[in-house]
Amino acid sequence: MPRARYRMFSALAALFAVMVLSTPSLAALKVQRVTSPGGIKAWLAEEHALPMIVMNFAFRGGAKLDPPGRLGLANLAASTIDEGAGEMDSQAFQTRLEELAIQLGFQADQDAFHGRMKTLTQNRAEAFRLLKLALGAPRFDEEPVARIKAQILAGLRADEEDPQTIASKAWFAAAFPDHPYGRPDKGEADQVKQISASDLRQFIKSQFTRDRLVITVAGDIGAKELGRLLDEAFGGLPEGSGAAPSAPVAPQVDQNILIEREIPQTVIMFGLPGMLRKDPDFIPAYVMNYILGGGGFSSRLTTEIREKRGLAYSVYSYLMPLEQSGLFVGGVATQNERAGETVRLLRQELKRLRDKGVTGKELEDAKTYLTGSFPLRFDSNAKIAAQLNGLQLEDLDADYLERRNDLIRAVTREDVNRVARRLLNVENLLVVSVGQPAG
Repeated sequence: MPRARYRMFSALAALFAVMVLSTPSLAALKVQRVTSPGGIKAWLAEEHALPMIVMNFAFRGGAKLDPPGRLGLANLAASTIDEGAGEMDSQAFQTRLEELAIQLGFQADQDAFHGRMKTLTQNRAEAFRLLKLALGAPRFDEEPVARIKAQILAGLRADEEDPQTIASKAWFAAAFPDHPYGRPDKGEADQVKQISASDLRQFIKSQFTRDRLVITVAGDIGAKELGRLLDEAFGGLPEGSGAAPSAPVAPQVDQNILIEREIPQTVIMFGLPGMLRKDPDFIPAYVMNYILGGGGFSSRLTTEIREKRGLAYSVYSYLMPLEQSGLFVGGVATQNERAGETVRLLRQELKRLRDKGVTGKELEDAKTYLTGSFPLRFDSNAKIAAQLNGLQLEDLDADYLERRNDLIRAVTREDVNRVARRLLNVENLLVVSVGQPAG
């Protein structure tokens, strides 16, 4: 993931400390659909207990749209866009944010360019004005671009020695050899060096369009005032091209890849095709994964690999629904001499769940945890804004919040066993191992 630079200020610290007590429960959360006078659309969770406004927004596209020869462009743009805007250079822009305790941060992933803003209510007008400048008139001056580029290059050099990063890069490169998902989000060092201010400006011009934009706001603001400020920040952006959605792409699996490194442990990443978020089987698959490897100490993989045999400190799996592809992936690190044993046990547990299914107790325990923990995702305005923005990016309606737990409660053993048979084709695993594994 690209380096995200969110600045924390003491003026907000006391507010954060009481956020859990001041934020309404999930049951009381009401989401309004707001359309500004200029046609900018947003979701609003209005809450006046604290004098704070949090906004998450995203432009669909992200790093997968980096042009050939400029891999890492989205990441560098995210890291430099707030380093000066309009008439303010980097120091002046950052000083103004700090004076008013405004947090402004950006990051890019495979599918979107994300932004987040937090401000005290009394400073909302200036916060939205500064955001407008960052989006519409970033300076990309030579000094800050060179400084941030040097930081990114240093991070890329460090990544070359990090076994987890090595395994992840190799896994995605093998799974998507002819698709942008197979490229690293942060880019390649030789290409990052070539990115110019002109490239950054072209990125902003092509990606920051209203037809790609999703916005969520939570906190101390009403719909009318929000509409005015949305036009202030985003109204000057171009409408966009209305490009058609990209077609789904299937990962290439059934591979075993070894990358030798002189390290005491072998780091392993494994995976299979998963499913898109809109797939009707996604919720049963989500429950299945909790039982298999997503449930921490209660999951089968942790029980068999860590608790019973002490092969690893941590082992996990998760569903990864991208815009164009769905993945089921996981990872583990173990001693070199026990790597072969660990991989065999991984395969064995995936096959056991696929062939024999889950127990009634496992299913009920999973549903109890997944429904009971769900409100914790909404115990602050920051979490509310982030979660709702994620729903928008996944093309889910706001009423999903009301339906989600009922959907999980409705999952049956046959549902879970069906998706296990569908997904856990253990014979086709793509496994990447980094280290000096035995066996």
